[in-house]
Amino acid sequence: MSFFSNLSTLFSAEDEAKRKAKISFPRAQQPQAKPVKQFNKPVKQAKPTPVMQAEASSIIEKAKQEAESLIRDAHSKAREIIVEAKDESLEIRSKIEKETRRVEQELANQQRELQNKLDKIDFRFEQTAQKEERIDQLKKELEDQRVTLEKSKAKTLEKLEEISGYSKDKAKEILFEGLEKKYSRDLAKMVAEKEEAAKLDADEKAQEIIIDAMRHGATDYVAEYTVSVINIPSEEIKGKIIGRNGRNIHSFESCTGVDVDLDSSPTEIKLSSFDPVRREIARVSMERLIKDGRIQPARIEEIVAKVEQEIDRITFDAGKKLAHEVGAYNIPNGLISMLGRFKYRFSYGQNMIKHTIEETKMGINIANELKLDINVVRLGCLLHDIGKVSGNHDESHVQAGVRIAKQFGMPQAVIDCIAQHHEDEPFSSPESMATYIADAISGARPGARYENHEDYVKRLSDLETIAMSYEEVKQAYAIQAGRELRVLLLPEKSKDDDVTILANKIRDRVQKEVMVPGSVTVTVIREFREQAITK
Repeated sequence: MSFFSNLSTLFSAEDEAKRKAKISFPRAQQPQAKPVKQFNKPVKQAKPTPVMQAEASSIIEKAKQEAESLIRDAHSKAREIIVEAKDESLEIRSKIEKETRRVEQELANQQRELQNKLDKIDFRFEQTAQKEERIDQLKKELEDQRVTLEKSKAKTLEKLEEISGYSKDKAKEILFEGLEKKYSRDLAKMVAEKEEAAKLDADEKAQEIIIDAMRHGATDYVAEYTVSVINIPSEEIKGKIIGRNGRNIHSFESCTGVDVDLDSSPTEIKLSSFDPVRREIARVSMERLIKDGRIQPARIEEIVAKVEQEIDRITFDAGKKLAHEVGAYNIPNGLISMLGRFKYRFSYGQNMIKHTIEETKMGINIANELKLDINVVRLGCLLHDIGKVSGNHDESHVQAGVRIAKQFGMPQAVIDCIAQHHEDEPFSSPESMATYIADAISGARPGARYENHEDYVKRLSDLETIAMSYEEVKQAYAIQAGRELRVLLLPEKSKDDDVTILANKIRDRVQKEVMVPGSVTVTVIREFREQAITK
């Protein structure tokens, strides 16, 4: 940049010299015209005097000298600038040459290193080729030795067979017989000891697995049984709920089918019903009415109708929460909706969601301990009671569960877990046995189901009494905890057509007269036997 700055300085100096060379006379030394008189006479201009001319010439001479001096200075500065530019160009060229030499040196070094590496690679490649040739040669030699050994072995075996008079298989058989006779007692004793130790270890291990599964199967899901409690902000709300002459509360109870208790606590309302679906609809409707504030018969009917329409969404959310609780994902929406119905389903007083969560966690832990297929056990435990919410009373919940699982394309191993969890079929896999064990632990543990023994016995007795009330019935048995009623007919007092008719009659009476959890299968059997004895 110094070269260009010097050039700009030089040109500005030349311009200054040219500007100063343009000299004009001073205003005071210029000849002035005389004032014009007011007469119309010619005016004569004055001529410059010699003194004025001399002064003008001296001024011009000085200006020329100054211009020449400025030009000389400009030329000298130009020469200096040119010299500096040459020095700078030489310095730049020197730097470029040094950098070029350095880069060339680096490239030469890199080329030498690459050449050395290529030489090493070529050397190693040659060594590898030699080793491969040596390995091939050794393989060939080994193969020849193996063939020679096989021939020698065959000749030796032939000589041994000739000497002993036995073939190879016969000699082996004789040897094993001798060893078996010699060590049979020791082997039997050892096997017995191992079996005893295995039984003891198996019992202890089974206890540990079951206890650990029960410990990890704890669930924080709290089930509602027959009462739902609603908190209210103040006791004044109760007056609105009752309404004039009790019309609001009567309308609410008639629409929902639940009993409303307002006297138990000043800040609580209790809804009671044996049907959990009705109770849930009533709870949601009451909360919305309290929040809305407009409590009147027409509004009550409107809110209850909307909640009944939304119950499907509520059950779907409950089913989704249940599936995620046990780690089951990508389940069809239809199955999730059916699982959500567990929220309102009870078996011997045990809520189905609570039972399913508890049983599935136990089954997963048992599968972990025994190295079973965890996904099969998880789905088997989750869906084992899906038939209880099928709504079809003509089939048992096991049959309904199998049908539903096939309908939604569940794997056969999962279907087997559902079909065998009550031992209706023989166990086909360890996973189905784990499902059965987890279900039994969850249902049979103390406190899981609160139906007392007297009610249970009475229910089974009622089932048998209904069947025995018909004269053609020989005997009746309530089996599978009251899930099936098996009826035996007297063949001499009945016909084949009576089997179907009597099964339908007993079914209808059981539905009307006995409160049973789930469905009851009525099986009527008519069997004719005849004996003939030879003399």
